[in-house]
Amino acid sequence: MTLPDITARIAGAEQNAGRAPGSVRLIAVSKVQPEARVRDVLAQGQRCFGENRVQEAAGKWPGFREEFASVDLHLIGPLQSNKARQAMELFDAIHSLDRPKLANALARLAQEIGRCPPLFIQVNTGEEAQKAGVLPASADDFIAECRKLDLPVTGLMCIPPAEEEPSLHFALLAKIAARNGLKGLSMGMSGDFERAIALGATHVRVGSAIFGERVAG
Repeated sequence: MTLPDITARIAGAEQNAGRAPGSVRLIAVSKVQPEARVRDVLAQGQRCFGENRVQEAAGKWPGFREEFASVDLHLIGPLQSNKARQAMELFDAIHSLDRPKLANALARLAQEIGRCPPLFIQVNTGEEAQKAGVLPASADDFIAECRKLDLPVTGLMCIPPAEEEPSLHFALLAKIAARNGLKGLSMGMSGDFERAIALGATHVRVGSAIFGERVAG
């Protein structure tokens, strides 16, 4: 699979769902990828990337930003409160706002710094004990809490359980977003992004299908 293959499939899924061309943003998930692979995808014109760890992104992206214009960097992994300042300075969007302590830290820093990147609240749609995210039953209250803090919440994010049909989780996330007036839906990965687009995804997170399998080390 190549980047053009993925962009063509996204365009096809948009068309099949009756959605406007270009309404879905491809986030190329570059976590744990060798710099040569990332540079190759940048050279092909991709500008929106996702990273899981603040520290890894801090070591990788300042150099790429000097080399390539208009990089749009998204944090898609868990964020520790003590890394919030660094994340706010480094990333153009944060997809993993998942608890009151982090919301309060981001709100305090936003006042201090004078800005805050767009935020997606992570919802644990599968109610999995090992996974981050607010539970679906608590999502409305948490969204309201974040709005009281003047945080720029623009959407919701989920990672469905691996063994369940993802469309059920995408539909649940879309329902929570709609009743709270949120437009952004960060959902869908390499194996299921077309189903996510059919259910309203605005951002899909695709890694292995673009880069190949991740290289840990």
